[in-house]
Amino acid sequence: MTEEAVKKPARVVVADDQTVVREGIVMLLGLLPGIEVVGAAGDGDEAVRLVAELAPDVVLMDLRMPRCDGVEATRRIRAEHPGTQVVVLTTFADDASLFPALRAGARGYLTKDAGGDEIVRAVESVLSGDAGLSPSIQRRLLERLSDPEPQPSSGPTEPPDGLTAREAEVLVLIAEGLTNQEIARKLHVSTATVKTHINNLFGKTGLKDRAQAVRYAYGKGLVRPPAG
Repeated sequence: MTEEAVKKPARVVVADDQTVVREGIVMLLGLLPGIEVVGAAGDGDEAVRLVAELAPDVVLMDLRMPRCDGVEATRRIRAEHPGTQVVVLTTFADDASLFPALRAGARGYLTKDAGGDEIVRAVESVLSGDAGLSPSIQRRLLERLSDPEPQPSSGPTEPPDGLTAREAEVLVLIAEGLTNQEIARKLHVSTATVKTHINNLFGKTGLKDRAQAVRYAYGKGLVRPPAG
């Protein structure tokens, strides 16, 4: 990354239906290095409109909003404006809030007790292609993924969402951190074949990138955290 790119602030839109909270977040962000607030929205519909108009780098998205909630707004933004990343900033850290937001395409998830440094790190992380998750959310994900109850010990009887066995195998290897070249070597196929499998499985599942694929693989029980 060039020095000029490092200095360029991340352009951010804030979406929150509570005026006092929204204005407080905007004020806080204005004090943080590397962030420029370019717009603020009071609901998900307005957030989607602002993204279309302003093409921000990141939306800090509340979840519980009228008319169009944060999950639906995130889904629309990621589908219609893939250049804009979404970091959820919400009061809620329960499974019913967390997992739908991640499945909709959010790359970061913070609770509203996050400090300024944590917000900056999350924004920088999602812009560099990583996940911007708070430590408490990472722990919650690990707890959820380590819980054996949702997944029978015998594993799923067939791959989810119409995936073929080979596509599911490729997905598991992505979740394990292998590159396309490493997957090709492991499966004794060409990298072009691997790319075809990835395109197919992304199309069937609605996934947009490898980070989403990792979350999906864990969420569907295709991959489990290592024991002990």
